[in-house]
Amino acid sequence: MKIALILENSQADKNEVIFNELNNVAKAHGHTVYNYGMYTSKDDRRLTYVMNGLLASIVLSTKAADFVVTGCGTGEGACLALNAFPNVTCGHVATPVDSYLFTQINDGNAISLPYALGYGWGGEINLRYIFEKLFVNKFGGGYPPERVEAEQSNKKILDHVKTITHRPLIEILKTLDRDFVKNTINDPKFAELFYPNCQDQEIADFLKSL
Repeated sequence: MKIALILENSQADKNEVIFNELNNVAKAHGHTVYNYGMYTSKDDRRLTYVMNGLLASIVLSTKAADFVVTGCGTGEGACLALNAFPNVTCGHVATPVDSYLFTQINDGNAISLPYALGYGWGGEINLRYIFEKLFVNKFGGGYPPERVEAEQSNKKILDHVKTITHRPLIEILKTLDRDFVKNTINDPKFAELFYPNCQDQEIADFLKSL
């Protein structure tokens, strides 16, 4: 699994800690983490949580990533922004139990964490436990066992609804303010991480044209 880590400006200085905890857990399960930043609060590119949503949709829609880990101060803004874009099903995750139940019941492809809430002494331990529960079982397994069939049925219905309520990403990209899109990807590491993994040439060509 290819996992994209995306952080907005208010939590950028936690990038190293978050990446290390996520990467250590992911590697143990055979996954690869791609760190899309922000990397520090001094980065030239200033990602907002709305930009997080766009960037998450870009990497998921093009299959440059299979899963996104993001967040903001409360986790709410990033969660709302990600779910506003196509091909993203994001859950708000604050505890290891949230993490486990989201993957088993909701079978989404992104999580948003509240990096400023309760993040003090031992904060990295909570992150580690959240990431461990994220990958402990195959996604969509259901919980509890007697609810599995209903949960999997509801997931299929939701996926179908989203195909109706969302437009293709390329149409959205062409409609959005060009500077907004350009500023979202305006980082030297974006091209290095994204284009070798991108499987949608039309979107790749559009982004390169900005």
